[in-house]
Amino acid sequence: MKPSGEDQAAPAAGPWEECFQAAVQLALRAGQIIRKALTEEKRVSTKTSAADLVTETDHLVEDLIISELRERFPSHRFIAEEAAASGAKCVLTHSPTWIIDPIDGTCNFVHRFPTVAVSIGFAVRQELEFGVIYHCTEERLYTGRRGRGAFCNGQRLRVSGETEMESHHLAQAGLELMASDLSKALVLTEIGPKRDPATLKLFLSNMERLLHAKAHGVRVIGSSTLALCHLASGAADAYYQFGLHCWDLAAATVIIREAGGIVIDTSGGPLDLMACRVVAASTREMAMLIAQALQTINYGRDDEK
Repeated sequence: MKPSGEDQAAPAAGPWEECFQAAVQLALRAGQIIRKALTEEKRVSTKTSAADLVTETDHLVEDLIISELRERFPSHRFIAEEAAASGAKCVLTHSPTWIIDPIDGTCNFVHRFPTVAVSIGFAVRQELEFGVIYHCTEERLYTGRRGRGAFCNGQRLRVSGETEMESHHLAQAGLELMASDLSKALVLTEIGPKRDPATLKLFLSNMERLLHAKAHGVRVIGSSTLALCHLASGAADAYYQFGLHCWDLAAATVIIREAGGIVIDTSGGPLDLMACRVVAASTREMAMLIAQALQTINYGRDDEK
């Protein structure tokens, strides 16, 4: 099916229509570049850890997207993954701001594992207006616009709405933890770039807590944006992560919310886009349940790096 931003029944164009259409076209162009580069030899470098990778294609795609958008919208601001890695500040102001991940799933990309995406989010007055995510190998275009719904290749998205939960107690590490039954829930997560023993212990402990709560399974696919799109499409029921960034979250947050889902902070409070942590779920009850079960892994904040 030809990628399309939304179906024929969508409401009339909003004030950011030109920006949205530009994001769609650039995501598709970037996807073509990434698909071609996927099977080619790559020059790979590391950033914050041996598992935090970057390639020349990351830089090429990010430069393409920013240069095209800056030419069309010279007054807009930009937050982008590779620019941030090079020292640019991540500051979300009231100005129209593009939040860009040129290749989400770079480790997958390096290994020719085909779960890779381009993610372009857009915020105005610190509120997310729309998100565009393109699954480069499957040619799936996920879009969401505030108040206008979420779509994949023109088909409306809806979260699963899974709510089957029964209260029980979990004994974990000598502590009595109040939790509820996650039966029938498929939960997604990502490991994050840190690999030190203390972080890995917390990561595995969080996964164990959810499995003890009878989750059907916990999956790691190597792309947080596409995992979040699976949640929006109803293929999964929840997602949590410590160590992701605003460019991983911005576009996907709009898509999930417009598909009827919930995106919150791991504390259970409102989402903080710069806090490097998230819980998303098909229902508020499930999101709160997972948030209450998690142990915090501290990755700092994007706006303090």
